[in-house]
Amino acid sequence: MTDSPRGAARTEAIMRTTLELGREIGYAKLSIEAIAARAGAGKHTVYRRWPSKGALLLDSLLHLHGAALDYPDTGDILADLRTQIHAAVDLLGNPPFGPLYRALIGEAQHDPRLAAALNERFIAPQTELTVARLRTARDQGLLSPSLDLDLAMAVLSGPLYFRFLITQEPLTHEYVDRLLQALFDGMGA
Repeated sequence: MTDSPRGAARTEAIMRTTLELGREIGYAKLSIEAIAARAGAGKHTVYRRWPSKGALLLDSLLHLHGAALDYPDTGDILADLRTQIHAAVDLLGNPPFGPLYRALIGEAQHDPRLAAALNERFIAPQTELTVARLRTARDQGLLSPSLDLDLAMAVLSGPLYFRFLITQEPLTHEYVDRLLQALFDGMGA
C-alpha cells in the first residue's frame, strides 16, 4: 500500500466500499470489479494491492475494526474477560463484521493463503492477548497455578466459534456470562 495522501484515501475508499458492498450483497456476490467500480478505482489498482477478495475483506475488517478487541487489565480477570468477550460478540453479532467474518472463515477453508493470513493477522494475535491476560492472572494467584493456558484459550473460544459458525445461534452477553461462570468454577485458584 502507498503512503501518499491520495493513495491512502483511495485505499480507505476501497476498504469501506468492500464492507458496504459486502453488507449489501453478501460475500458470495462480492467481486473485485464491483468494489473497484463503486470506489472509483481501477480493478488493476485493487488487484495490485490484494490478490483476492478474501484478502481485501480481511484487510478491510482488520483496518476498520481491529482496535475493537483490545484487552483491559483491571486486576479482575473475570471482569476483564467478560469485557473483552462482550466486545467480541457485539462485533460478531452485527454487520458488517459478523456475516463477513463468517464468510471469510468459510473462504479460508478453500484458500490456504487466506487461512494463513487470517490466522497470522487476527486469530493468533487475539489468542496471544488472551493467553497473556490469563498468564498475568495466573501469576497473580487469581487462577490455578497448574492452569494450561493454551487449553484455557481453546475452552474459552471453542463454544463461541461453535455457536457462531455451526449452530448460528446468537452470541449474547448472557451466553458469555454463563460460559465464563462455568469455566471459572473449574479454573479458579
